[in-house]
Amino acid sequence: MIWLLMFLLVLWVILAILGFVVKGLMWLAWVAIILVVITLIIGFVAGIFSGGGE
Repeated sequence: MIWLLMFLLVLWVILAILGFVVKGLMWLAWVAIILVVITLIIGFVAGIFSGGGE
């Protein structure tokens, strides 16, 4: 599961950068930032319940 979360984080960061670079896609940057936060929270909660191991 950790690899999936890492992949999603990288994808969201790329989308956020794209959103900031292309002025017409500023909404994409905000959506990507929100998705990064959600993914980090899910990863943190999953890490707590899994005992910190994989």
